[in-house]
Amino acid sequence: MKIEQNISRLTYLLSLFKMTEEELLYIINKDLKKHVPRDEIFSDRIDPVNLKRIDKVFNKGLHYYLDPKSPEPSRDASIFFRKTEFETDLNIGARKIVNHFEEFKISLSALAKLADLNIERTIPTYNLNHDPKSVAEELRKFLYPGLHSKQRDFLKNLITKLAEANILVFEFVEAPRKKERANIDGVFLTPNVIVLKRNQGAFSREIFTLAHELGHYLLGIEEIEEINDTNFVDQVLSSVEQWCNDFAYHFLIGKLDDEIEKIEIADGSNDYCFDIIDKISDITNLSRLALFTRLLLKHKISASNYRLVKSELDARYKEKKEAERRKRELEKLEGKIQGGSIAKPIYSPLLVTTIQTAFYEGLINEYEACKSLNISPVKLESFFK
Repeated sequence: MKIEQNISRLTYLLSLFKMTEEELLYIINKDLKKHVPRDEIFSDRIDPVNLKRIDKVFNKGLHYYLDPKSPEPSRDASIFFRKTEFETDLNIGARKIVNHFEEFKISLSALAKLADLNIERTIPTYNLNHDPKSVAEELRKFLYPGLHSKQRDFLKNLITKLAEANILVFEFVEAPRKKERANIDGVFLTPNVIVLKRNQGAFSREIFTLAHELGHYLLGIEEIEEINDTNFVDQVLSSVEQWCNDFAYHFLIGKLDDEIEKIEIADGSNDYCFDIIDKISDITNLSRLALFTRLLLKHKISASNYRLVKSELDARYKEKKEAERRKRELEKLEGKIQGGSIAKPIYSPLLVTTIQTAFYEGLINEYEACKSLNISPVKLESFFK
């Protein structure tokens, strides 16, 4: 038995995700022995099995395609209607993640207004003519979270500091075996939302990504991108990306940049200044490679020596990850840890406060509050404490 679908809603999704009908058909059919023909998908009447196959791509819920109301592409609805080109060639996993958080952002904004919460932007907008170092020094006075021995604690406290300035940070965690892994690290959505991907390899990269996206917030320029704290060497950057990288570097390093400036040359005669770089990296949460890249940009290390250092750091990283893997395997064998668990994201206090206020004022029910925070009902009361 077939059911009626609102074909305009499927057309809207194709437009939103910049996908052709042929691309959708390919995704639907790639794991099927018997391919579904085009007229079985793009039809006013559709088999529920095929509708489920469509929704496996877009994750909107079957009710979405049955709604008789036809959506209209709008700049207010999505960054994909406001901007056509991004720093990264986004895959479908990335577009789904961004669409999810943009819809979440819109719903939270509506809840905040109903709950009479002020979450408007409080920091002025800058432009490319402003010196990123000077801007970083100014913002460090009230946004820098201070020193922390653990990088995750630093990240959590930086997210809290940003919440105090009405900057909402969403961190998302992808399952290790997820097929459609989003090829993004950071997103800035106007007016005040940053989306951050949990980096399983190193919090230093995630911290740099957050500082970089803070740069986009300051400029008021939206972006969706993969971030590498050394990508200002690996590729030619736009003026916007260069500004955001410079801001992120100075925001994180602060006055310790003076120590980088004091280095005259890093080569084999002084062990490439590893002692100084290690110390600064541990204090500032900037990766060692990012700091060596800065030396390269300052012409304080040669390109050949930089490549040697990079190889050494890559080898260190692989050894560290292998040691961690062996430790986890041993702990599993000894029954100390359970396999298959997924790390929980860091929640912005601004998100928690908005959901809490909306719940207490009756704007959302318990189910909606738990769904927004991805927690079970038994944890709701303790989560709000």
